Amino acid sequence: MVYLSMEDNTRDLYLFINSPGGWVIPGIAIYDAMQIVPPDVHTICMGLAASMGSFILVGGEFTK
Repeated sequence: MVYLSMEDNTRDLYLFINSPGGWVIPGIAIYDAMQIVPPDVHTICMGLAASMGSFILVGGEFTK
């Protein structure tokens, strides 16, 4: 996300999630990266978003 936002910070980013969950610290790191990059990060669930996957899912912007 950081690299893509440096390439072009005017285009929105889309993060597709299919996750049964995972560790807390890496999940919070992904969430924090979504919050600090300048473009909007839209999250889309493609299947399952449980546990930490759901935390990352709700951290994204609302899709239009």
